[in-house]
Amino acid sequence: MSRLSRRFAARAAAVALLSVGVAGGFYLGEDDRESTRPGPAEHVAGAVAQVDVDYRQEQRVSRQVRTARQQAAEVRQAARAAAEKARKAEVARKKAAAEKKAREAAAKAAAAASKPYDGPIPESCTEFSGNREVGCALMLKAGFGIDQFPCLDKLWTKESGWNHKARNPSSGAYGIPQALPGNKMGSVGSDWQTNPATQITWGLGYIKGRYGTPCKAWSHSQNVGWY
Repeated sequence: MSRLSRRFAARAAAVALLSVGVAGGFYLGEDDRESTRPGPAEHVAGAVAQVDVDYRQEQRVSRQVRTARQQAAEVRQAARAAAEKARKAEVARKKAAAEKKAREAAAKAAAAASKPYDGPIPESCTEFSGNREVGCALMLKAGFGIDQFPCLDKLWTKESGWNHKARNPSSGAYGIPQALPGNKMGSVGSDWQTNPATQITWGLGYIKGRYGTPCKAWSHSQNVGWY
């Protein structure tokens, strides 16, 4: 049906409804003994009112649905944000834990390198004798703590057995610290071939300049076989 036809039909229906209403009114005026009954106009008005109520109810329900959907979307968005925040917090926690573990491992390695000896520490140099006692006393004089002497003892026991006349036949290294060549020790004294104190003084200077402490020199020797 065309738009014009629909308009014509609507108009015809309105005219018919008006005619019925007028006729009904005339009839009621002529015969007031007949009980008053709702006419077609009242029925139409009631139907229109009900349609309006239904429409408003539908609109209200639609708004409620839209609101519920929006709230659900907001809840999902908040949940995703919370999950992402928790994920980032967990990543940060694991990273911090890994960094802490790495720092602890580095500190432990540094401590082991500076003092790779966990045995008893001598109370004084009098616990030793001969070249060891001289070496202990000269080490303290050089500024090292007595806790470094066990490392020095192990180092030079390995190198020469604290023998100031020890010579390596293959390399030519000489003396307690196994200086190579031996005449390097002449920078401390001309008696470097026979005097343990001269050899020890030179050896302590070499260790201090190259490794910092006897324990670090001993650690290097353990790792690579020489110092």
